[in-house]
Amino acid sequence: MSTIAEFAIPAESFALGHTLDRAPALGVEIEPVIAADPEAVMPCVRFFGDEDTLEDADDALVADPTVEAATPILDLDGERWYRVRWGETVVDLVELLTREEATVFETELEDDRWQFRVVFPRREALARSYEYATDRGVPIDLRKINRLEETRYERFGLTDAQHETLVAALEYGYYDIPRGIDMETLSDELGISHQALSERLRRAHLTLVEEAVGADDAT
Repeated sequence: MSTIAEFAIPAESFALGHTLDRAPALGVEIEPVIAADPEAVMPCVRFFGDEDTLEDADDALVADPTVEAATPILDLDGERWYRVRWGETVVDLVELLTREEATVFETELEDDRWQFRVVFPRREALARSYEYATDRGVPIDLRKINRLEETRYERFGLTDAQHETLVAALEYGYYDIPRGIDMETLSDELGISHQALSERLRRAHLTLVEEAVGADDAT
C-alpha cells in the first residue's frame, strides 16, 4: 500500500548548503522532474533575491561541493535560473528514490532545510530509503507518514482504472505547462489505445467535476 512521507534534510547535508551560507538571504526553488535518470532529476534551480544576494550566490555555486556544474539559463529582475548537475550526495539519494519507485511531489527550502513530500509505493520502500540515507550520514527528520488507503479515491467516484490513469498522468507531467508527456506516449506507458486513454480521462475528469461542484449545481 502506498505511503506518503513528509521529511526534512538540512541543506548542508543535502544540497546548496555552502551557497546558502554565503548568501543567507537567498530564496531557492527547485522543480522536481520525474525521470528515469537520477542525474536528470531536479535539473533547474531558481534563485531569487536582491542583486547583491544573487551575485553572492553566483560566486558561491562555483565552490559548492553539492554541485558539479551550474549553467545560467535565465537572468531576470530579482531572479536567476540555473541548469544544475548535482554532486554525489544529491544523485545518490535521488537514485535511491528512483530505484524504490518513489515519486517526489514537493521540494521546498525552509529555514535552511529541504522539505520533501514523497510517495512510496510500499512502506518497506520508505524504511529502506530512510536506512540507506542515515547509514550514509544524511540526517532525515521524518515529520509525517500517512498511508494511502486503497479505497481513498472511491469517495470521488473513480474506478480503479480511472484512478490509475490520473495518477500516471500526474506523475508523467501530462498536466504540466508545457506538458511533460503527450497522450500518445502516455497511452503507450499505460498499455492502452489512444482512444481508450482519451475516453478514460474524459470520464474521470467529468466524475471529479461532478463530485466537486455537485451534479445539482450543474443543472
